[in-house]
Amino acid sequence: MGASTLLLLVVFVFDLIAFALAVAAEQRRNTAKIEKVGNDSYCRYDSDIATGLGVGSLLLLMASQLLIMVASRCLCGGKAMRPSGSRAWAIFLFITCWVFFFIAEVCLLVASVRNGYHTKYLSDPSYSCQKVRKGIFGAGAAFVVLTGIVSELYYVCYSKANDGQPSYDRDTGIRMGSL
Repeated sequence: MGASTLLLLVVFVFDLIAFALAVAAEQRRNTAKIEKVGNDSYCRYDSDIATGLGVGSLLLLMASQLLIMVASRCLCGGKAMRPSGSRAWAIFLFITCWVFFFIAEVCLLVASVRNGYHTKYLSDPSYSCQKVRKGIFGAGAAFVVLTGIVSELYYVCYSKANDGQPSYDRDTGIRMGSL
C-alpha cells in the first residue's frame, strides 16, 4: 500500500490554497476610522472580506486534515503497523500534526471571529476602535504550512510502515501431525 500520490497532491493543493487565503486575510484585516455624529463617536470599519478569507482557510485546512486522517484511518483503525522506524515516526508525526492543526485552527477561528465582530458601527464614545491584532492570521498561515508538511510526512511514514505487511491467511500454529 504505497503512499497515494493523488491524495498527497490533493492535500498539498488544499493546504496551499488555505495558506494563500490566510495570508490574504492578514493583508485585508479590518481598519477603522472614528466618525463623529453630533456628540456621539462611531467606529466605522471597512469591508469584512478578511473574515471570509479566514473561514475559507480554516475549512480547507480542515478538509485536508480530514482526507489524511480518513486515508490513514486516524492511526487507530485497520491492521497494526509493523514495528519499524517508520512506525515510530508515524506516531510522532501524527501527534505533531494534530497539535499544529489545532493551533492553526484556533488562530484562524479567533482572528475570523474577532474580525467579523468589528464590522459593525459601535456607538460607545469611550470605546476605542479595536481591530484584529496584526499577525494572528499570519500565525495561522504559518501553522497551516507546518500542518501541511507534517501531515504529508505522517501519511508517507504511515504508508511505509504498512508496506510489506506479512499475510497471516495461512495457518501459523504448531503442527503435531507426526507424533
